[in-house]
Amino acid sequence: MKLRDEIEPDFETAEKRYPEVLKLILEYTDYCDEHGDEDNKEYKKLEDKLHSMTGKEMSWFNLWEWWEGDGAEHLSFDISLPDPQIVTDITKDELTEIIRRMKTFEVPDPDDLSFKGMFYHYICFGSSYFPDFLKLNFNRYDIKLFQSHKDKNGNYYEYNQEEITDTLWNGGLNNPMKK
Repeated sequence: MKLRDEIEPDFETAEKRYPEVLKLILEYTDYCDEHGDEDNKEYKKLEDKLHSMTGKEMSWFNLWEWWEGDGAEHLSFDISLPDPQIVTDITKDELTEIIRRMKTFEVPDPDDLSFKGMFYHYICFGSSYFPDFLKLNFNRYDIKLFQSHKDKNGNYYEYNQEEITDTLWNGGLNNPMKK
């Protein structure tokens, strides 16, 4: 199921920003390797440039030690991708599709070498885009809905797609315009 544009990640904007963001991060790394940045002057310049380009708060990102995370490519993608927004009229089918994407490992076209194809899997499983969208739009969002739990007998279980969807849907939207 295709989601509406205001729900889908904005791959078009991310693709436009991505090359420059990646270039700036890698240049900063090269600078640090050669000169160091003990006073964080260059780090601050990088933060300011990236904030100007994206409008995002850069303190959420580790621009210096990206190799300890998912790598420069994923960091650059996360910075390039516009943040999710509040959507006033989300349907239960749309919520179900978001949960399906987060819970399954289906890639629409494994041979898709486009920008979207390269980052589709990451957006569903590594990026915070959909968790942030759910947190922003649903009262009952909790990361624990997507984690394993142990019952009183010591057996592990996870909530299924329907249970997560029902919990979020019945908890209501964060947006008071829609009930």
